[in-house]
Amino acid sequence: MKQKVYDFLNNQNIKYEVTDHAPVFTMEEMQAEGIDKLGTICKNLFIRDQKGKKHFLVTADDATRINLKELGTKLEAGKVSFASAERLEKYLGVTTGCVSPLGVLNDAEHAVTVVLDKKLVGLDRLGVHPNDNTSTLFLSFNDLVKAIEAIGNEYIIIDFED
Repeated sequence: MKQKVYDFLNNQNIKYEVTDHAPVFTMEEMQAEGIDKLGTICKNLFIRDQKGKKHFLVTADDATRINLKELGTKLEAGKVSFASAERLEKYLGVTTGCVSPLGVLNDAEHAVTVVLDKKLVGLDRLGVHPNDNTSTLFLSFNDLVKAIEAIGNEYIIIDFED
């Protein structure tokens, strides 16, 4: 899985750095590994609307508080909730703990909209998994957007603080 991400980024001439580490499943575990000292670590949530027709991959600053009720309103999706592990596998080809904005690389139907935290705009070192929680790769916000655009998924930028 990691190699597919690295190959894609290399083919797109997107610069990145990789840090390998023990498997991490939570932000606390990432902090315990010291990964947060290397750049802005992103948290990622895979959510769906109530009918299960719309799916969203939310990538936000670790410190950003996300209220699902407010998020559903901002996305004009009504009530949203966390998607199941089965949906995560179906749409992003990853398991719990490995969610990443680069998961859309596995979304052949481009059914998932990527939601990016406005706090991330312009940052040079965002830490995300390469669809595997034993590594963190660091790339700029602009390069993350470039990757999402090259993959072909829709993305939007949301201000979680307004």
